[in-house]
Amino acid sequence: MSTLEQIEAAILTLPSDDFEKLRKWFFDLDYQRWDKQLEKDIAEGKLEAFADEAIAEFEAGNCP
Repeated sequence: MSTLEQIEAAILTLPSDDFEKLRKWFFDLDYQRWDKQLEKDIAEGKLEAFADEAIAEFEAGNCP
């Protein structure tokens, strides 16, 4: 059995309170990683094209 399978099996046996704590912890971790990736993408200029497009749409009056 792989580590992932062991983790999955352990999660299935958690009491509701512990499952909720794990779920919150996992979501918080996921959000932290997403934030770090977003910050990295911004620093590398990967979102510039999206920003330019949004500004152009706004200036053209295409925003409700």
